[in-house]
Amino acid sequence: MESFQSIAAYHQALAQGATTILQTTEAYLNRIQQYKAMNAYVEVFEQEALEQAIQQDQLIQSGTPLLPLQGVIVGIKDVLHYKGKAVTAASKMLAGYKATYHATAVERLLAAGAIIIGRQNCDEFAMGSSNEHSVYGPAQHPQYSDRVPGGSSGGSAAAVAANLCMVSLGSDTGGSVRQPADFCGIVGLKPSYGRVSRHGLIAYASSFDQIGIFSRTIEDAALLLQIIAGEDEWDSTVASWSVPNYVEELQQLKLDQKRKVAYIGSAVHHPSLDPAIKASFLKACSEFKALGHIVEEVHFPLLDYIVPTYYILTTAEASSNLSRYDGVRYGYRSQAPMPELSDLYVKSRSEGFGKEVQRRILLGTYVLSSGYYDAYFSKAQQVRRLLLNQVTDIFKNYDAIWMPTVPAPAWKMGEKSENPTDMYLADIFTVLANLTGLPAISLPLFKHGSGLPFGLQVMTNRGEELSLLSISSQLMAQMQR
Repeated sequence: MESFQSIAAYHQALAQGATTILQTTEAYLNRIQQYKAMNAYVEVFEQEALEQAIQQDQLIQSGTPLLPLQGVIVGIKDVLHYKGKAVTAASKMLAGYKATYHATAVERLLAAGAIIIGRQNCDEFAMGSSNEHSVYGPAQHPQYSDRVPGGSSGGSAAAVAANLCMVSLGSDTGGSVRQPADFCGIVGLKPSYGRVSRHGLIAYASSFDQIGIFSRTIEDAALLLQIIAGEDEWDSTVASWSVPNYVEELQQLKLDQKRKVAYIGSAVHHPSLDPAIKASFLKACSEFKALGHIVEEVHFPLLDYIVPTYYILTTAEASSNLSRYDGVRYGYRSQAPMPELSDLYVKSRSEGFGKEVQRRILLGTYVLSSGYYDAYFSKAQQVRRLLLNQVTDIFKNYDAIWMPTVPAPAWKMGEKSENPTDMYLADIFTVLANLTGLPAISLPLFKHGSGLPFGLQVMTNRGEELSLLSISSQLMAQMQR
């Protein structure tokens, strides 16, 4: 099948009659079947996709102008509601559940002409960094079948990288879009907290979760963000910011505009950082500086507090959010005979939740318990405030913060499964953006000596996605010359 480099190139081919939406949809369906062993999709919406393709081709033939996402093939992570279709968060707990409404982001994609081709594999309830914690089994890396694609949105990232869809939506609670994008060699965008409605997104940690975007280009990510962003009456946490025309603004970008960038020295010199990633990161800093930009190291003393703060707060919120799944009101119910209601709760939750979800619920319940709330949860909230103060101070003098996206490229299947702490520490560079609500993006700039891709992470101040996208576009253009 023809691989379109961007949505704009695809729409040009449609306008010229070089392809049709039906032909393109059929080609993607065939390719998904061809790469079924990757396990990127847990369900393909074949009939609906073909019907929508036929309808949209008829609109084009009637002379109707193209919608912004007309005929664009999109995948969605299995945590987003698509009316009439199953949504399970890759968990036995939600087996058999079907969405009764569209998530706001999904509804806006459909209104813009997108074809949702299927739901994609992920870690159970979005809790994981490898896509190995899924009731459907692990998704595979698009290039190396023995490697993980990252998590929790591993299926969504792998699908875009393997050309099993043009773009996809994931969710990012602590790096679950940026980390798999880094592992798979594509663009992964996490908007500011509040930029995109969370209505219809299954909750993990409500003050951290944000719907994110996977794409091959900055321009495609900008277009999707422009469509799904903005206020929503169904989500009171959405910010009242206006939504710029990101695509038009990027087209007017002057590549010679000078930037002032900070990078966190304690991250770049952290002992967990792979030497090749460190070398590539510092080389990018030098090259960007040589082009006339200001690139400076800044002091950030709280780096080692980020991961424990993140896991205390997110597990506490998960404990609260997932308490509703008790086998009575919601979720899987054990069929074993039990004399007491409490036994039903215990058995249903033990059978319905996987081990990683159970681990995080237990940890969250512990830090919220009497006698430990002040020692852990309250302290973590105070650290979160200090982190926000520190990044706010940095943005008084700089346009952006750069960091590595991950400490090391994609690891082998099962390599970190026996040591959850080791896997948690892999989030050290991504969770800062979620703790502080910043927009962040992983850019596919580098190749490791092993052949694995890896990226560079850019963050800007809250609500400044336009700046984030323009700096990223500039960086991609200048670093790939």
